[in-house]
Amino acid sequence: MAAINNMLRKYGSMDEIFGQKEYAQIPMAVVGIVMKFFQIVISIAVGMAAGCIPVVGYNVGAGRSDRVRQLFILLLKYEAILGLIALFIVELLPRQLIGIFGAANESVYYTEFAVKSFRIYLCMMVLATVNKGTFIFLQAVGKAKESTIISMMREIVFGVGFALILPRFFGLNGVLYSMPVSDILAFAIAFYFIIRTLKSLENEMIEE
Repeated sequence: MAAINNMLRKYGSMDEIFGQKEYAQIPMAVVGIVMKFFQIVISIAVGMAAGCIPVVGYNVGAGRSDRVRQLFILLLKYEAILGLIALFIVELLPRQLIGIFGAANESVYYTEFAVKSFRIYLCMMVLATVNKGTFIFLQAVGKAKESTIISMMREIVFGVGFALILPRFFGLNGVLYSMPVSDILAFAIAFYFIIRTLKSLENEMIEE
């Protein structure tokens, strides 16, 4: 958030509209609202994954790799569904979301930037929820290294890196692009670990 706010302030001041004093706070205020909605959705994703931890622990201890594998697939399915629901909301009802957060009567520049921000910044919500569920589940099955790699790459390497780099090429829009680009690349890594984990659990089932 520190990196994003710095970039919003820096490149917002260079924007034709938001460079004006009366509109200077719009980018940071809007992205703050977008991130609030994102955190609500991610909190649900975390809760779903965290709820699996005791079940996973019990079945790992009982040697029931088949149940662990089924639960992992089920979690990924419902994380994706959660992401799809959130995606439909931000793509189809961004103005209503703005109103919920108390910004319905703001200027047209505020509204336009808010609609664009919701639709661009959160366009990969499906991948974001799956990524979050994956790294928590991997912790539960004892794959701490893989879980840490996903988390660190998404939040620090990609999240901060693209927030600093993309605005150099795309200006204020580059800050918005940083989120979906980070989610796509993080999912590529998560997908590799998902497939590897599923195969590992399948092999354990065969051995049992």
